[in-house]
Amino acid sequence: MKKVVTMGDLMISLVAPDNERFTQASSFNVFYTGAEANVSVSLAILGLHSVYMTRVPDNDIGQCALNALRKYGVDVSLCPKGGSRLGVLYMEKGTAQRPSKVIYDRWGSGICEAEPEHFDWEAAFSGADWFHFTGITPGLTDKTAALTLYACKKAKEMGLTVSCDLNYRSRLWSKEDARRVMTKVSRYTDVMITNMDQAFDVLGIKPGDGSEPESDEAYLDLSRRIVSEYGCSHVAYTTRQSLSASHNIISGILYEKSTDRLVRARKYDLTEIADRVGGGDSFGAGLIYTLSRGCTAEYCVNFAVAAECLKHTIDGDFNLTTEEETLRIMSGDGSAKIQR
Repeated sequence: MKKVVTMGDLMISLVAPDNERFTQASSFNVFYTGAEANVSVSLAILGLHSVYMTRVPDNDIGQCALNALRKYGVDVSLCPKGGSRLGVLYMEKGTAQRPSKVIYDRWGSGICEAEPEHFDWEAAFSGADWFHFTGITPGLTDKTAALTLYACKKAKEMGLTVSCDLNYRSRLWSKEDARRVMTKVSRYTDVMITNMDQAFDVLGIKPGDGSEPESDEAYLDLSRRIVSEYGCSHVAYTTRQSLSASHNIISGILYEKSTDRLVRARKYDLTEIADRVGGGDSFGAGLIYTLSRGCTAEYCVNFAVAAECLKHTIDGDFNLTTEEETLRIMSGDGSAKIQR
């Protein structure tokens, strides 16, 4: 069984029900979330030994957050207790032409105050195949930036494959600060997950002049530039056309250094979206799952996008779908007939 380690900020997510605005809501639905936590849950459901590293307060709410991951098979046995609070994410879901809105209240959470010595990295990475993080974690504080860099160096030292979803969040830090930190951390990354805008915002890399936006030529040139600078074996992109909050068209692209080629996944036209948050994390988990098993580039990117597609049908940030369900969608069966 493959062992994958992720690290990030675990939060409680309070979601206004039934597409209500914050100003309407008299109650909130409770979920737990965090980009890396979402990936961990997906990988555990897919059957991997999924280890999640975070730091939560030593109280009932911190324990509830860990229990939410343990419920789906995530190994949280190495998560230290500490810090003053659990971060909070407030969300109102968009619909039609009104976009979703997220408000963060996460500063001062357990991991924001964490030091490398709070974690048993030897135990976490022993026997592991893969380490995954996102650009959200180093964007929280200077301490989490240093923690992420330390974890990446340790993972590479112990022979793990390292993946990063750039996941730039403008409400966390500026493009200048993101670029200053992520250009250092990305040098330890084997698999980069991004989109064309984030590649420029965070890494300062864009396709050469003359290529048409969103063309294969542009993505191929961008991928080669990223690989040349950071030595990645793969660069993956999520693509999304948002016609409205309820209607998106999604797909994905994977560049493979060994063959110097670009592979596009099939597109999914999503006309009814239950919850799009966590879609990119589902893509990342699908990519990690298939790449770690040595699948072809075509299989990897199509599996990842199919997983992302299914996440849009599920409330909450966790993608609670199995490999069988993902393969059914991947094979073209989107009829949604009752399974008897």
